[in-house]
Amino acid sequence: MSAPPLISVDFASRRRRLTLAGTLLLLAGATAVAAACLEYRRVEASRTGLELKLAAANRRTHRDPAQDVRNAAQSEEAGQVALELGRPWTQLLAELEAASHDAAGEVALLSIEPDEVKHHVRITGESRDLPGVLAYVERLQANAQLDYPMLESHDVRSDDPQHPVRFVIGADWRPLP
Repeated sequence: MSAPPLISVDFASRRRRLTLAGTLLLLAGATAVAAACLEYRRVEASRTGLELKLAAANRRTHRDPAQDVRNAAQSEEAGQVALELGRPWTQLLAELEAASHDAAGEVALLSIEPDEVKHHVRITGESRDLPGVLAYVERLQANAQLDYPMLESHDVRSDDPQHPVRFVIGADWRPLP
């Protein structure tokens, strides 16, 4: 048995020619790959932008409990200030001033401390003598805005050479309609 000769083996065959259909398929494939790459980059950029917007929205909506407590306290305080400013203090102060002038100028008001919650007012002042204080209390008792003005305390100031009488009057306050 003898082997057939190996002469017919061709290791370097001729190259096939490029056809028009092959060239068109190659161009179509390259175009499709380029289009897919561009679309991927566009979608990736869009996704990155949406992630940034989501992170910003999460930061805005993230609530700090301590900040919420501070905001609630500030809101409550602002409401109290608005309520205080909305009260007709002008009428009460005008009445107190008129009463001090009616006492022949003998009464000087030092402080007025209104308590909005209890509708109470404390009036601190000085007078030359005790009858001036009592006349001032009587004048306040005739006031329509004050209920039951009473002399809570008084003392003669011995450290002052004129010995004025310092007094505290308490009264229930009611706003007029």
